[in-house]
Amino acid sequence: MTATPHRPHDDVYDVAVIGGGIVGAAIARELSGYDVRVALLDARDDVGDATSKANTAILHTGFDAKPGTLESRLVARGYHLLSAYAEATGIPVEHTGAVLVAWTDEELGALPGLKEKAEANGYPHCRIIDADEVYRLVPDLGEGVLGGLTVPDESIICTWTTNLALATDARQRGTTILLEHAVTGVDTGDEETTLHTSAGDVRARWVVNAAGLGADHIDRLFGHDRFTVTPRRGELFVFDKLTRPMVNKIVLPVPSSRGKGVLISPTIYGNVMLGPTAEDLTDRTDTATSEDGFDFLLTKGERLMPRLLAEEVTASYAGLRAAIDHPDYLVEATPRQRYLLVGGIRSTGLTAGIAIAEHARTLLEEAGLALSPRADLPEPPRMPNIGEATQRPYQDADLIARDPAYGTIVCFCERVTEGEIRDACHAPVPARSLEGLRRRTRAMNGRCQGFFCGAAVAALREKHHTHDGCRSQHKDYR
Repeated sequence: MTATPHRPHDDVYDVAVIGGGIVGAAIARELSGYDVRVALLDARDDVGDATSKANTAILHTGFDAKPGTLESRLVARGYHLLSAYAEATGIPVEHTGAVLVAWTDEELGALPGLKEKAEANGYPHCRIIDADEVYRLVPDLGEGVLGGLTVPDESIICTWTTNLALATDARQRGTTILLEHAVTGVDTGDEETTLHTSAGDVRARWVVNAAGLGADHIDRLFGHDRFTVTPRRGELFVFDKLTRPMVNKIVLPVPSSRGKGVLISPTIYGNVMLGPTAEDLTDRTDTATSEDGFDFLLTKGERLMPRLLAEEVTASYAGLRAAIDHPDYLVEATPRQRYLLVGGIRSTGLTAGIAIAEHARTLLEEAGLALSPRADLPEPPRMPNIGEATQRPYQDADLIARDPAYGTIVCFCERVTEGEIRDACHAPVPARSLEGLRRRTRAMNGRCQGFFCGAAVAALREKHHTHDGCRSQHKDYR
């Protein structure tokens, strides 16, 4: 790919949002609903290519957040906002419900407190159940369950489509998406801030730092020393689709101070997931799986659901979460610098993202950013369905009759068609790599992990490179 010349962008944006994950994309979408010019910057060659792509993909009610925190408030609101947005845009969601499982007397004793916490968070629907009812809900759990707590509104969602929908919506509202723009320096002037990036300078009057794992580095470029990000690696197993009848609900552990612990969950793609681990690292790029991680998951899985471990693992992967030395989301404005920090957004940021964006907009207005609502907003995008619970293109006879490319399957494990890969290359926020195609279509995401279909997918990517998509030289999407 030819690099973009290192030159300053001619325009001065009203707001530059650093970070193209779910939170950054949601903020760009929110702000572009007002009469301001917005740029969304990301260091990578695609939106959602860092922390957001490896989320456990649960749409949380916020029942177990610490009451009174910013996180608890924004997760609770975000649940309703994202549920409505998913319905409007076609983001795949399945309302599976969840059950917390107690395996020890200590965990059993914690259930009443968790129920009270849920009620304090405005969620009154949890119910304590005995072991027999737990086994009725999830018959394949291992021996030794003592009781449980139901959370009927916990759901599973497609984190990839969520991120892409928000970025697509932002772009269609006028946001400029600047990929491969890693911020390396900051100069704050009286009227505007210059962000020095790996692809040239970007100037903006206001800056929002939603850089996830790099948020503390960006914050220090603005002269602050408020927090430190510790990359926390979470490793997971994904089991074959034949296991899905064993797990029709999210099986949660009783949370600890280290997080929500290891869960078993169905996925929106028809698989079952076991994980994650929680290992603090120093390397912010280390997404490799490990022998210790595998051993830990196998040990946990043997206790939780022995039958599951007899089935085939389709994939293993690891993601990094931005753990910080602060007990809550860290969202603070510095008006004199025209700068907003949005840091410490844990895995709950998937659910809270749209609510975080609302909160960010309010703080920016209070700090002095003039925002006038637009009356000409386009309808939100309708996203391609890559979930297993509703009709997909290869099953749609009318669609295939209109365009036979949707009847030509390329990835047989995941039933992905030529039409879907073509569309992903020519979308408003197009796939620019094989990994980008994987997240947009599920191609190469099945049992063979691309061994059978990889060459065909790569050939289609090459065929459709003429658009500003799969092999575009343009990193400036307007």
